[in-house]
Amino acid sequence: MPAPQKASFAEFLWNREEKTVLGRTGLSWFKITVFYIIFYSCLAAFWSLCLFIFLQTISYKEPRWNTNTGSIIGKNPGLGFRPRPPAERIESTLVMFNEGPGENWGHWVSELTNVTEKYKQVPEKYKKNMKTCNYGDEMEGDDFCVFNIEELGPKCRKDRNFGYEAGNPCIIVKLNKIFNWRPDVYATSDDLPDNMPESVREVIAREFTEPGSNEINKQNVWITCEGENPNDFENIGQVNYYPHPGMPAYYYPFQNQPGYQSPLVAVEFASVKRGVLLNIECKAWAKNIFHDRKERKGSVHLELMVD
Repeated sequence: MPAPQKASFAEFLWNREEKTVLGRTGLSWFKITVFYIIFYSCLAAFWSLCLFIFLQTISYKEPRWNTNTGSIIGKNPGLGFRPRPPAERIESTLVMFNEGPGENWGHWVSELTNVTEKYKQVPEKYKKNMKTCNYGDEMEGDDFCVFNIEELGPKCRKDRNFGYEAGNPCIIVKLNKIFNWRPDVYATSDDLPDNMPESVREVIAREFTEPGSNEINKQNVWITCEGENPNDFENIGQVNYYPHPGMPAYYYPFQNQPGYQSPLVAVEFASVKRGVLLNIECKAWAKNIFHDRKERKGSVHLELMVD
């Protein structure tokens, strides 16, 4: 004779007398199944409608919050530099290598190669929007100015190992992208700030005064790289900028154009002192770029050591 509990459970599963399964008749199961199908269908339709309405308020091209509406990113772009360190020490800003033959510098060259190759290998679908720009040009719609990567100097090239083999390393500097940000450029050499490095002030001043120059072709975000401390300043040696120490303002604003190319400046450290760790700070200069070393606003820090 089966145990009372087992018999009771078996009767709950299937009651021959009342013809119920789990306490419900077939009609009851049908009704509750239809109810939940309708209930969850209405629930899914309600949330699908909410999602649809929400998506209609979102632009895939322009962020809701930008420089004019209080974006948390702010209005002050930072700087970035390449090459980046290996993945296992990605938080580091140290570029260290031994000059001469060998692959001690291979990672740094590979990183810079990846950057420059992206500018050469533009997807075919974006090429129709590429424009060769000049000072004073304004872009419309999805058009963007092409950056000629071949202008990054005679030594900051893949076939010269970006100067690393020769011990004259190059880094590439670029402004971080902020949607719809436009640089407020210096109109004359008198506008240049007093704390701008003198070596670059002289270069910029010559551009302002050279024959045939005009106000339009001075519209640049200027770039400087120098030692952070007196010891760094003494040991950094000659610093060269290619194509020149500025990013033309006609590349801005960035408006999420497909295929957009950020302007670059290649910085060559042509005569750094060997075996000395250098702290270097690169800055971007425009009237609406403000510097804060602690917050890394308008600047970027790196360390460089060549053995």
